[in-house]
Amino acid sequence: MITFGETMGLLTAQDIGPLELSRQFRYGIGGAESNVAIGVARLGGSVTWFGRVGHDATGDMIERRLVAEQITATVTRDPRPTGLMIKHHRFGHVAHVDYHRHHSAASALHPNDIPRHAIAQSRILHVTGITPALSQSAADTVTSAVEIAHAAGLLVSIDINYRSKLWSPDEAAPALRRLVERGDIVFAGPEEAHLVLGADAPSADTDAHLAQSLTALGPTEAIIKSGSRGCTALIDGEAHQMPAMTVEALDTVGAGDAFVAGYLAEHLRGASPEQRVRTAIHVGALAVTVPGDCEGLPTRADLELPLRSEDVQR
Repeated sequence: MITFGETMGLLTAQDIGPLELSRQFRYGIGGAESNVAIGVARLGGSVTWFGRVGHDATGDMIERRLVAEQITATVTRDPRPTGLMIKHHRFGHVAHVDYHRHHSAASALHPNDIPRHAIAQSRILHVTGITPALSQSAADTVTSAVEIAHAAGLLVSIDINYRSKLWSPDEAAPALRRLVERGDIVFAGPEEAHLVLGADAPSADTDAHLAQSLTALGPTEAIIKSGSRGCTALIDGEAHQMPAMTVEALDTVGAGDAFVAGYLAEHLRGASPEQRVRTAIHVGALAVTVPGDCEGLPTRADLELPLRSEDVQR
């Protein structure tokens, strides 16, 4: 699999409450595409990630982390700084994220950054609706990568991942719709599906009808991620529904990326649609039990562990 986008430094307040009262912080990395890359790699997939980071300590950390995860990282260093996310829990159940990514290194992504040889050696290109919102050159990179992938016979996977802090619904809707029309696999939350479908949204407002309407745009696989309600998928004309697993959620940020990673990792292994969905649910459930964007992404061995147990695993 090959993917790309913006990976940022992630500063997380360890205390619950207003950010100004926090005194302890954890510094890590976060980014939808790199989260998926790490998740697929931990599940045994071969992954390439490319992107831009700054000539700074955060850029160094990102490159080291990706390489440590056995990901082939094609990193372009840029004079602009690496982007930053700041996350805190204003209340115990509500995570708040601030972005500092305007004029970041990743906003300078360019079609020339695309490693064409890596696309030729891949089976799936995974992109998100975040990257086109960063800048015109980043949007052009997504368009070019999709065109190259199609020409090379790759499946194109798209996670809508609408970010209201990056662009308005009016700006995002037509761009995301064009992207979905070029995709083979599309992941969306119910609200994201409505954003893309617009006037074509089904009158029967169910996840199954949303998935069907998304496939009408072109993809052969549409997966509606509904959090605690599980997911509904339409894969090659066949419907699949899977309830969520019951876990004690400590950090839900990155849960959708974990779900996508589980699904695509199984796709690469040639697993059945039912197994893809089942693993996606399982990976997403495990990921939310560990704080951080990507820290809780499981390995294959982790998938064998019981979700609820007070026993010591020896």
